[in-house]
Amino acid sequence: MATYPRRGAPLAREQGALILALVAVATLAWFLTKRRMAGMDAGPGTDPGAFGFYISSWVLMMTAMMFPSIVPMVLVYRLVQRRRGELRPAASLGSTPLFVGGYLISWAAFGGLAYALFVGVRTASIGAFSWHRGGPYVAGAALLAAALYQLTPAKDACLRRCRGPLQFITHAWRDGPIGALRMGVEHGAWCVGCCWALMAGLFALGVMSVGWMVLIAALIAAEKLLPWKGAANLAVAAIMAALAIAVALTPSSVPGLTIPASAAAERTMSTMRHSHMQIHARPGRATSPMSHMQMHARPPGPGS
Repeated sequence: MATYPRRGAPLAREQGALILALVAVATLAWFLTKRRMAGMDAGPGTDPGAFGFYISSWVLMMTAMMFPSIVPMVLVYRLVQRRRGELRPAASLGSTPLFVGGYLISWAAFGGLAYALFVGVRTASIGAFSWHRGGPYVAGAALLAAALYQLTPAKDACLRRCRGPLQFITHAWRDGPIGALRMGVEHGAWCVGCCWALMAGLFALGVMSVGWMVLIAALIAAEKLLPWKGAANLAVAAIMAALAIAVALTPSSVPGLTIPASAAAERTMSTMRHSHMQIHARPGRATSPMSHMQMHARPPGPGS
């Protein structure tokens, strides 16, 4: 009997250290995200900037937002890997970062697709999407779609895999470092399937807003970690539906929502435009996406 605690102690210490590492990395990512995003929230339609800046910021955001909710999956992965003894102890430690790295690869791929779609729509300069015309309804529709997706079989299937670490690990297991990376990518793909609509809602609220990032991250953690799966899912759907109605009908009453063309948004755009010109301006350079956002944020004048 006395030998059991001694056998379990190294495992408990390793699991505790892994939890602390994930929380520490997430905390650092939140700190860096807050610094990077300071003064950049121009509300719905915020210019995501150049792709290099955006994708690095996106991966940082996903690290901050998603790492707390993947703690159970990473713990189970490490436990199963340890017990299988497929690699030497010193070498096996490298597979856990590869698993986490594969997870981030899936989210980076989704972020790249979201960027292409978002910038493509904005570049099209569709007047009906400007904030003073159909903008609030477009943002509200995106949030309502996120609420409705919570109730679909696809959402339920993806969420079950995110909430069942042992089932996923045993069915998707692959040996070796490459196997760890592939498993991380696969788990990330299921997580994208589970949360893509909530991330689309983040774009509708303001992708550069740390406050809205915190809210979406909290909703994701709730539906993945709370023991009441059905109740948590319905609560997330209700919150997103309430946001959809408020943003579409009374956006000025939504706490924390930066209204395009407001004084706060104009200050943000001025700061971002100044930084863009300082870093990127060259003779003959094409108009940046910021100019499209600025054009759509203002009320249309006579004859426009």
